[in-house]
Amino acid sequence: MAAKKTAPKTSAKSKAGGSKPAAKKPAAKKPAAKKPAAKKPLFDKKYLDKQRRLLLEERSRYIDSATRLKAEADSLVEEREPGDVQFDEESGEGDTLAVERERDLALSAHARAAVDQIDAALARIDDGTYGICLVSGKPIPRQRLNAIPWAAERVEHKAGGF
Repeated sequence: MAAKKTAPKTSAKSKAGGSKPAAKKPAAKKPAAKKPAAKKPLFDKKYLDKQRRLLLEERSRYIDSATRLKAEADSLVEEREPGDVQFDEESGEGDTLAVERERDLALSAHARAAVDQIDAALARIDDGTYGICLVSGKPIPRQRLNAIPWAAERVEHKAGGF
């Protein structure tokens, strides 16, 4: 005959939760990443309006430039005939066209990247963080913003730090 196993007996006190589990300590807070504070703007409305106008003018110039350069690069491909490349000492036009096209495409991409930076600066004006370094959270000097209205970092961070 097989012996019957019985479960260990527990007291009523332990079933009712008489002993409390150890209290959890609050999790240690991680230091917050340096983010520009959306407090009072560093600059008055007149200055921000002037910067917005400058940014919009620059944006328009860069878009025109990017569009023109892309069109030039595309026209170089369209104008070229498949048999236009010569392989003698006097030629070199085929390579020159390819280099010109690559240059135009690179300059167009550079202009579009500048438009992205300008759009980000316009967004910072809207959210009240314009003129605050994205790296350190410190104010960007007005002279830097006058020279490069879309600057997002103080010069020491842009130049690699001192």
